[in-house]
Amino acid sequence: MSDNCCSPQSDRKNIEINDSIERSNHDDYSQSEFEKLEGGWFLMGSEEKYVFPGDGEGPVRKVYVDGFSISKYSVTISEFYKFIKETKYVTDAEKFGWSFVFFEQLNSSDQNESVQNAPWWIKVENANWNLPDGNNVGIDNFPDHPVTHISWRDAQEYCNWSGTRLPTEAEWEYAARGGLEQKKFPWGNELLVDGEIQCNIFDGEFPYQNNAPIEMKFTTRVDEFKPNNFGLFNMVGNVWEWTQDWFTRYHDLEINVNPSGPEKGNNKVIRGGSFLCHDSYCNRYRTSARTSNSIDSSTSNMGFRVVKVD
Repeated sequence: MSDNCCSPQSDRKNIEINDSIERSNHDDYSQSEFEKLEGGWFLMGSEEKYVFPGDGEGPVRKVYVDGFSISKYSVTISEFYKFIKETKYVTDAEKFGWSFVFFEQLNSSDQNESVQNAPWWIKVENANWNLPDGNNVGIDNFPDHPVTHISWRDAQEYCNWSGTRLPTEAEWEYAARGGLEQKKFPWGNELLVDGEIQCNIFDGEFPYQNNAPIEMKFTTRVDEFKPNNFGLFNMVGNVWEWTQDWFTRYHDLEINVNPSGPEKGNNKVIRGGSFLCHDSYCNRYRTSARTSNSIDSSTSNMGFRVVKVD
């Protein structure tokens, strides 16, 4: 099973992160709403048969996290716009001049390079945080949708500005579970509740048959569905979310209090799945599901949420 349905990795050459922007914390940062979580012990990971061995979801392990405050929603395009307006920061997608876009988001007449072995991913010139499909302006059309085409480095710069940080992977999963022990989804084990879908995922046979209405084919509003028991919205589906941690398949089981992953690595962990996930191809829209991407990669289905720095 390829990760290409989830988030293709860029072949961009490494560039230096932009150090010229104003880095002082944005003292009146208040657009995001936060939920304060008490923390505690929980069972992290999964060993179910639907887990991809290479993802390193298992073994199930008892983990403790301290209390923390996490944003109720993924960071929106309008929130990210405020950051850009104040700092003049240039994202990785803008520096490179392109980003990956799911083919259904494009006009059929668009001529762009596709990803080998994953032709549904198109390398689109000018696609970035404010042009999610390379054409339609996000701040005008999708202000309350999650910001996308955000690399891990871009997310870090936003955190530097806003006085926040990315969640650790353990914090992210603790938050996503909403106090439910070893359930598949933030709301329980069944995908549908009273016959209704609870998250934004692919509806049909991936990638060419999407039966969702047009407003549900790609990203949706960050408050589109009901929150979990912790008051957090869209912890699965909609967009992948960056975490602090470097990716590894193997976990140090002796570090079970506030684990933060290995000290270095090649890719950073992303969690939660996206509007492209479906069990016909990729079922990573579960609370324990995980994959990774390089720190300069950006796509139309990757965003982030933040943790408040106390």
